[in-house]
Amino acid sequence: MKKAAESTQILKNRFRSDYCGLLSPEREHGSVRLAGWVHRKRDHGGLIFIDLRDHTGLSQLVIQPEQQELFAIAEQLHIESVICVEGVVVRRAPGAINPRLASGEIEVVLSQISVESNAQTLPFPVADEVQTSEELRLKYRFIDLRREKIHENIIFRSRLTAAMRRYLEAKDFIEIQTPILTSSSPEGARDFLVPSRLHPGKFYALPQAPQQFKQLLMVSGFPRYFQIAPCFRDEDARADRSPGEFYQLDMEMAFIEQDDLFSILEGMIEHLTTTMSHKRITRFPFPRISYKEVMNRFGTDKPDLRIPLEISDVTPLFVGSAFKVFANSTVEGSCVKALVLKGRGNESRLFYDKAEKRAKELGSGGLAYIQFKEEGPKGPVVKFLSEADLSTLKSHLALENGDVVFFGAGKWAATCKIMGGMRTYFGDLFSLDKDELSFCWIVDFPMFEYNEEAKKIDFSHNPFSMPQGEMEALETMSPLDILAYQYDIVCNGIELSSGAIRNHKPEIMYKAFGIAGYSREEVDLRFGHMIEAFKLGAPPHGGIAPGLDRMVMILCDEQNIREVIAFPMNQQAQDLMMGSPSAVTPVQLKELSLQIDLPKKAEPKP
Repeated sequence: MKKAAESTQILKNRFRSDYCGLLSPEREHGSVRLAGWVHRKRDHGGLIFIDLRDHTGLSQLVIQPEQQELFAIAEQLHIESVICVEGVVVRRAPGAINPRLASGEIEVVLSQISVESNAQTLPFPVADEVQTSEELRLKYRFIDLRREKIHENIIFRSRLTAAMRRYLEAKDFIEIQTPILTSSSPEGARDFLVPSRLHPGKFYALPQAPQQFKQLLMVSGFPRYFQIAPCFRDEDARADRSPGEFYQLDMEMAFIEQDDLFSILEGMIEHLTTTMSHKRITRFPFPRISYKEVMNRFGTDKPDLRIPLEISDVTPLFVGSAFKVFANSTVEGSCVKALVLKGRGNESRLFYDKAEKRAKELGSGGLAYIQFKEEGPKGPVVKFLSEADLSTLKSHLALENGDVVFFGAGKWAATCKIMGGMRTYFGDLFSLDKDELSFCWIVDFPMFEYNEEAKKIDFSHNPFSMPQGEMEALETMSPLDILAYQYDIVCNGIELSSGAIRNHKPEIMYKAFGIAGYSREEVDLRFGHMIEAFKLGAPPHGGIAPGLDRMVMILCDEQNIREVIAFPMNQQAQDLMMGSPSAVTPVQLKELSLQIDLPKKAEPKP
């Protein structure tokens, strides 16, 4: 535990004159007052040593046996008790120096101890990083937050947020807070609703994002806006997504093009990475990959570019092939994809069985593969392919003996998804550098897609994005060929944010929604306030909102987002510490003109 605050203003009072982690040999013979928690206590018979902890680190305290009153107090102290002490700084003997501590060259010989709070037995230790159930950690989160790693994560989050503010303010961004109580949106995820006492039967909604407000700020004449915005969505938890609420760095700019936004965000991320982290950005500026290209090469629009594998399209090789499964996938809208693992052709049967199991979990009926060996190609599909097919395949994919190639075939989107999942699965075979940040922009998303269930054209991404080509594209192109000014920023397989250049022209908005089956009247009913604003002078504008929680998670090397949030919910969207969600009283319900109609429990089977 070698840490100390970079620069800390000490509020000197009767509790402390110095911080534990900042004491150094320069203070030798000086009198100090320290305050904090008893991290560890060691009784060596003649001496008692206490490691005192505050947010800057540890200092070793020494109580000598002739100090009988202090000795008696120290003997009764429990771990994690809060104490204030006075003493003199002395150098440690050369053999007693602790290089793991920032204050490891000194110790404090005590002259006084004041016990502010004598702790009872803790549900789990703070000083030792022992395995503790997440349920217990969340129930006693205030204790969990004392542990070194998570404590440092929260401090880092604060520093990162402050650095973001400084960077954006230097770029002429204005921080503006938008409402928390707003109206329910018919689009997006499920809202959290808040009943109105003053307007019975009506509800506010907690904002899923400040999207409409920030666009209205552009219409209001603010050129560059940002806020560290709380967002609320009633959706299930994942390792990289907290249920219920999260924070994002919300940004919007007027009179910009896509490249302008990319430049601002790339500059901020490079600044934060180089000044606050030991990590490295792989490529700068970040590579830009079109949606179609990223799906063809990586099978996902959230690729981890550190994985040294790419998917190849081998559809033309199987046109007219005798292998009907592949030949039938060469028609328009279908494809045959290949994924090569160099030098893995001699793996055990278990290796291939596990890979096939994973493919089936991803939705595939199986997993075709060919092993290229000295004695000739082997695998489940070899018997269906001619020598010419195999030779062409080997040449096209630059295959050598010892390699194996896996195949996927069928509808384009489904096949890309399955092969992308297998690429990620095989990524575990490689030692990926956790200090490498491989950012990329995914651009040129399709504006529309065909909804097979509804048998209609739908928006594929964000309905309020500007189509590339604007009105001319909507009037002259096939809807499924129209691209939008929409973009995602991705790092190491994690999507940090989606964004777009917005559609600020009402007539283009009406036309785009019309293609998706919405009448002009429906658009006015759902988004009338936005349409009205755009009719009264709206500048071209665009923005993005990278997830703050995810950025901290990546920079802190955490796999679970709950490790970088001070008071997160569990995966069932419960706060075990505060006991929420909780029941409310009949009086509260009456004030809100509400009645509870719980679903009936299923009758037990006889």
